[in-house]
Amino acid sequence: MSRPLPLLTRLRNAALSAAVWALTRYLRLIGPGLSAWTCAFWCRVVGPLTPIQAQAMKNLALAYPEKSEAERWRIALGMWDNLGRMGGEFVHLDRIWQFNMWEPARSRIEIEGALNFMNMRLDGKPALVFTAHLANWELPAIAAAAQGLDSAVLFRAPDNEFFADLLFNARSRVMGDLVAASHVAVFELAAVLDQGKHLGILVDQARRGGPIVQFFGQPCTANPTIARLARLYDCPVHGVRVVRLPGGRFRITCTPPMNLPRDANGRIEVDGAMQAITSVVEEWVREHPEQWTWFYKRWRI
Repeated sequence: MSRPLPLLTRLRNAALSAAVWALTRYLRLIGPGLSAWTCAFWCRVVGPLTPIQAQAMKNLALAYPEKSEAERWRIALGMWDNLGRMGGEFVHLDRIWQFNMWEPARSRIEIEGALNFMNMRLDGKPALVFTAHLANWELPAIAAAAQGLDSAVLFRAPDNEFFADLLFNARSRVMGDLVAASHVAVFELAAVLDQGKHLGILVDQARRGGPIVQFFGQPCTANPTIARLARLYDCPVHGVRVVRLPGGRFRITCTPPMNLPRDANGRIEVDGAMQAITSVVEEWVREHPEQWTWFYKRWRI
C-alpha cells in the first residue's frame, strides 16, 4: 500500500492542477493557431531560464561538437518553440487533424508514404510502428485512428493524477487503444499484436540495462521493447515521423517495412535491430534538430 503524499505536496499538486485547468480552458477558447503561438512565445522566454536548458545544451554539445555555442543555443531555442507549440496544440487534439487527399492545399496535414499506411491497413497483419519525440509526436497515433488503422499506443502516464487524467481523456478521443507503461504492460502489448493490431512506440529515450547503441557518435542505451516484440512476432516494423511545417502544418511520413538484422536462425537480432532503428531516428533528428526534445538524458549509461 502506497504512503499518502505530504500535505505540502498535495497542496502544490492541487494548485498546479487548478492553474493548468484554467489555462487549458483559455487556450481552448482562442483556437489552435493562436494557442500554439502563445505557448511557443512563453516557452521561448521562460524555457532558456530553467535548469532544463543546461541539460539540453550539454546534449547538444555531445551531438554537435563542431557547432558553435551560439548555433547550439539557436537549436535549443527552436526546441522550446516546438514544445510550446505542441503544448498549445494539445488542448486541440480533436481539431488538429485536417487532411483532404483531394485538396492538399487546404489540408493541415501532408502525408508521405501513403501507400505504406494503406498496406498496413489492408494486409491483415499486426505491425510495429516506431516514432520519436519530434515536432508534434501525438500525430502518428491520431493519423492511424483517422485513417482507420486498428492501433494501440504505448504511453507513460505522469505521476500527477490530474495530468494523467487530462492526457488520457484528450488522447482517448482521437487515438486507438492506450496502453500505459508498467511492469505488466508487456502482456497488454502482446495481446494487441495477437489481435492483429498495430502498435506504436516512442523509441528515442534511454533504458537502463538496455542494449548499447550509437546515437550521434556517442554510446547510449535503448529501450529494446519494439525489437523484442518484432523478434517474437516476426511482424513488419515501420517508422513514422512528423515534421513541423510553416503555417501550423505538418508532414507525416511512413517508411516501408524495415529490413532488420537477423541471427543465424533467421530471427530478428535485438541489439542490431535497435541500432538500425536508432540510426533512422538520428537521421530524422539531424534533418530538423530544432524539433527534437534535447533535454532527455539520452546518453546516460
